[in-house]
Amino acid sequence: MEQLLRTLLLSLSRSRTARRWAQRHGLRWGARRFVAGTTVDEALLVVRDLQQQGLRVILDPLGEYAQTAEEAAASAAECLRALAALRAAGLAADLSVKLTQLGLDLDRTLCLAHLRDVLAAARAAGVHVTLDMEDSSHCQAILDVFDEVRKVFDNVGTVLQAYLYRSLADAQRLGREAVHLRVVKGAYKEPPAVAYPDKRAVDANYLRLLAELLPGPGFTAIATHDERMIAAAQRLIADHQVAYDRFEFQMLYGIRSQLQVRLAAAGYPVRVYVPYGRDWYGYLMRRLAERPANVAFVLRGMWR
Repeated sequence: MEQLLRTLLLSLSRSRTARRWAQRHGLRWGARRFVAGTTVDEALLVVRDLQQQGLRVILDPLGEYAQTAEEAAASAAECLRALAALRAAGLAADLSVKLTQLGLDLDRTLCLAHLRDVLAAARAAGVHVTLDMEDSSHCQAILDVFDEVRKVFDNVGTVLQAYLYRSLADAQRLGREAVHLRVVKGAYKEPPAVAYPDKRAVDANYLRLLAELLPGPGFTAIATHDERMIAAAQRLIADHQVAYDRFEFQMLYGIRSQLQVRLAAAGYPVRVYVPYGRDWYGYLMRRLAERPANVAFVLRGMWR
């Protein structure tokens, strides 16, 4: 039953009709538990509160699958607006961006132009940018863009998904090149031809990726709410004497907040992924699919 619900939620996350409805009607269904607001000003209130708790932040202006050049330009402009707002507020935060929101599906050259503008502005502001990984059909294109822009920009990283078979080879290649990599389990519906269908296999591969990356010369963002994975990461960090400026734990806004604070209080660097924007629908559906128990929370929000 849980797998069927997850499949349904992931299918709904790609519905353009539902996404347009969500944009028209604003945050609904308890989405404010997971999304900081629809504007950057609302998001900055959350950023300030998290930093007062000793937590770092990565800000994500939500958006994906731009259908027109105008939509891609608007997403790029929002990224620039977020950088300017952070600087004006005197707040420190990283930035996360999806390449499809910058027009990757429309025109690679257009996407690169927008991305270079964002990276240049971020570098001037001392901000690191992570290129979010998307579904497997975009994986190689995103890594190709990442390889291209990091020739010029040193403030950019990307993401590896443990449920993809290919990720260990990607980690072996990129790990040797001292880049910034976030390791996640993966949140899209993928065919068994490209991804591990079994959760235990995904967990095992997650640990293989950490074992490959943490002792290496790069920076590893350990993105998980799974306390077993966190404990395993802590053992690897201790065994390999990994410096605390070469890794951090990353978690999502609204999920396991007490664990975030507890890890930070123990001295571990913890960064919270804070999404905001009108295009919140797909993000919310993927969060529900990752943990269908959250559906009960959303249903209560709908009833209210």
